[in-house]
Amino acid sequence: MEIAITLAASPGSGDILPDLAKEAQSNLGSELRLKWLAPGEALDLQLHSTSETLLSARRLVASIIADSPVDFCVQAAAGRRKRMLIADMDSTIIAEECLDEMAALKGIKAEIAALTERAMRGELDFEAALDERIELLRGMSEADLQAVLDERITLNPGARALVQTMQAHGAHTVLVSGGFTFFTGAVAERTGFAINRGNVFLWEDGRLASVKKPILGREAKLAVLNEECKGHKILPSEVLAVGDGANDLAMLKAAGLGVAFHAKPVVAAEADAQIEHTGLTSLLYFQGYSRSEFRSDETA
Repeated sequence: MEIAITLAASPGSGDILPDLAKEAQSNLGSELRLKWLAPGEALDLQLHSTSETLLSARRLVASIIADSPVDFCVQAAAGRRKRMLIADMDSTIIAEECLDEMAALKGIKAEIAALTERAMRGELDFEAALDERIELLRGMSEADLQAVLDERITLNPGARALVQTMQAHGAHTVLVSGGFTFFTGAVAERTGFAINRGNVFLWEDGRLASVKKPILGREAKLAVLNEECKGHKILPSEVLAVGDGANDLAMLKAAGLGVAFHAKPVVAAEADAQIEHTGLTSLLYFQGYSRSEFRSDETA
């Protein structure tokens, strides 16, 4: 089996990568081949092994990385460059939770954020928690939401590079959110996602009243993955999925590579790989892209 091991260091920490690679080489075998994907930032190690399994290699690399500010991915080398990207939006592609920022404008952010955090940790029923938050936000105007979008919503580092690089190399890109199409449409336009899906606000007399049912939650995200795979003749094993919350778990587990991005513990524990120290460009490195292959005006 050909195993690919990718190491990506947090900014300013790349000088530790050669030592980590050397330790991995001594533990996994001298035939381990090294390739820099971005000097001082990310490198790839490839191992031909007849004894190591992905699980054992993953555990060994995790023990070598320990507390170093380095993200890593261990996977089969074959098929690592994916044909589809499906990504959560809030706290993944964007840095914020949209409902929390709406609440900040209304002066009740602490109350809403506490519900959001518990829902993303899987401690509350997602649909019930969403309804409760919308009830607290009733009465906001479309102008209020536009102000949130224009003034409070920011892309996470690497978002445009991730989407545009994968599209330039032929991948289908899907943004799917338990949030709302008011925001997913704008974020998809900013980044370049081909498709966006989310929940829909319902309005009364120009004011926010409720959310259209059924609510797009955990199982609906999985359904979107399956629908887009079927429509584009893509196998789930050819999909890269990324998210941070409990409602992302089904699609992360169904994808060929499911990555937890600065995620809640329940998500990180079940994902194939985690990003804790770096940005979204690590998802490109995990697929074997070198920095010279990135497509975007974005440098982060």
